[in-house]
Amino acid sequence: MSPVTGADLLQAADEMTRVLHPHRERDWSVPAGTLTWSCWTTAAHVAHDLLAYAGQVTGRPDDGYLPYDLRVSPDASPAQTLTVVTACAGLLAAAVDAAPADARAWHWGPCDPAGFAAMGVAETLLHTHDITVGLGVPWQLPRRLSTLVLGRLFPDAPDGPVPDVLLWLTGRGELPGRARRTSWVWRAAVD
Repeated sequence: MSPVTGADLLQAADEMTRVLHPHRERDWSVPAGTLTWSCWTTAAHVAHDLLAYAGQVTGRPDDGYLPYDLRVSPDASPAQTLTVVTACAGLLAAAVDAAPADARAWHWGPCDPAGFAAMGVAETLLHTHDITVGLGVPWQLPRRLSTLVLGRLFPDAPDGPVPDVLLWLTGRGELPGRARRTSWVWRAAVD
């Protein structure tokens, strides 16, 4: 399987904007799916994680996360918040694509740039799902991007329709014959 790249991150952010921007005037204070966060807070969280991952890739700390944080203005509209997500996705994409493949930075162990890219795609897709559920917008995770996430972060994923498997693995969906998951961890660190 090919590594997850900056282009994949940009595609995930573009998909988030494509599906959510038409609903920018709706009430984003409602819960995002089964999360306790609002749809707005969930979108801001995506931006936060993408920027944090970009910092890890470029700073290359080996023992924890860099001590900085993104604060999206609480007055930002949903459309502005989506623009912040796009900006942060661009920063992570640039960081991933510029880093040598053998670079390592901390994420619960040493993680390579492709691992940070996979986590960025996962955060973007999964939280887009959460927001669409909260807003009542029909949407399905893109198969190709979901396949990349499964291959990198969940190498022991069961068989089944890839988007459904990813949702099940992260406690967001059902799979026939399997109990709903209430906890999960992805594996981004490499040896």
